[in-house]
Amino acid sequence: MLMPKKVKFRKVHRGRRRGKAYRGSTVAFGEYGLQAMENGWIDSKQIEAARVALTRYMKRGGKVWIRIFPDKSITIKPADTRMGKGKGAPDKWVAVIKPGRIIFEVEGVQEEVAAEAMRLAANKLPLKTKFVHRIED
Repeated sequence: MLMPKKVKFRKVHRGRRRGKAYRGSTVAFGEYGLQAMENGWIDSKQIEAARVALTRYMKRGGKVWIRIFPDKSITIKPADTRMGKGKGAPDKWVAVIKPGRIIFEVEGVQEEVAAEAMRLAANKLPLKTKFVHRIED
């Protein structure tokens, strides 16, 4: 599972989920990409499940880039715990996703294979996505 080696603060605020992604919104490394169409959180288990689905369909051919990293900790208090007594313990790590952000990139496979692999990966993610091509200048 992806997670930071070290962070300055263990517990972070939830933040607001608004605005568009300006950085990381173009296909920069591969030929094809999976672009987020809405905002949300993707946790490390979802990223790993999507990556496995992507690479298995491509039969380990081509190259895959993961363009997001889960660097925000989410805390959860135990069940049957009364209110108060501070913030809960860190439970999982999430990546904050804004509309337009490229999540995965692929290179070295045909377009049909890449599109189907991205569709399978998108089914593992909790938000709407679309398949995009690299824009040639």
